[in-house]
Amino acid sequence: MPVRDPAPTETAPGPTGLGRALLRRVPLVGTLLGLGLAVWLVTTNDLGAVAAAFGRIGLLGLAAVVLIRIVIILLCGLAWARLLAGIARAETGAFLILRFVREGINVLLPVASVGGDVVGGRLLTFWGVTGALAAASILADLLIQAGTQALFALLGAVLLTQMEGEAAAALSGWVLRALAVAGLALAAFFSLQRLGAIRMIERRLASVGRRFVREADPAGAGPLPPAASVQDALDAVWGRGRLGHVLQSTLLHLLAWMIGSLEIAIVLACIGVEGVTLAEVLVIEALAQAIKSAAFPIPSGLGVQEGGFVVVGALFGIDAGTAIALSLAKRVPDVVLGLPALLVWQNLEARRTAVAPPA
Repeated sequence: MPVRDPAPTETAPGPTGLGRALLRRVPLVGTLLGLGLAVWLVTTNDLGAVAAAFGRIGLLGLAAVVLIRIVIILLCGLAWARLLAGIARAETGAFLILRFVREGINVLLPVASVGGDVVGGRLLTFWGVTGALAAASILADLLIQAGTQALFALLGAVLLTQMEGEAAAALSGWVLRALAVAGLALAAFFSLQRLGAIRMIERRLASVGRRFVREADPAGAGPLPPAASVQDALDAVWGRGRLGHVLQSTLLHLLAWMIGSLEIAIVLACIGVEGVTLAEVLVIEALAQAIKSAAFPIPSGLGVQEGGFVVVGALFGIDAGTAIALSLAKRVPDVVLGLPALLVWQNLEARRTAVAPPA
């Protein structure tokens, strides 16, 4: 059955023209700022040292980093699928494919770091998931993703407190204070989803959701009625008897972030950096990712990721040139995997009637 647009319904007034223009310019401004920071980092450091360190990684080292990134994205896709297991008819393969698409959009296009997630929710409806449930799954998945990244950053900060030096103590203190604020924000986000407060902004959410998500189950064949709201779908995702699925999703995300440390270990080994322990690798990955996540308005953390590696790497005697080369190596999978993901996205858009399940 082809995917059809839902019947026209009354919508809340959208943002003003000025507001829409400002929202569109945020990713562009973030991109320009990130590019400026990246250029500044490269030009103020020894470009030859950066090139030499990157060259020592070699094709095999970069291939290993790409393979690890594939594993990470697959784990995140499985985590997303577990949230909807039993309440959506989409197969696990759909979530795995769309998780690559989400990642590709977030790291390669000039959008804020949640732009790909919005598109991923829309594409999920092509597999018969209602628009409300697709949107709810994205909200829940983003909450768990942010929460587990905060836990991983907390692990890095705790490990950092065990290390000597004023710089380490200052950075760990800053991270712990930032995580306290992030914890309050995540708790508020969770409360909006669980306590029904989101119903107060339901009409606005529905108006925004209809711009990006098409209803793929107008006959109500899925677990939710066609008129179900996003809040109803969130209640289904977080509902009684779903704790096991939520825990599975949480553990899969945590495992993914931990595995990300292997990328750093491989790159440093290829470059020839010695004496960096497993705990130090975990600290570098956790804190660099936390810094990048804090700058989510900047697409792919451009420049911010590089700066994070320079700051954190300096604590362990890693020079700026090596730190920048490390960051560049971690961006190789963004391109190698992101470009095919964008092609898959365009193919899905062009063939949505073929992707949609039969009636």
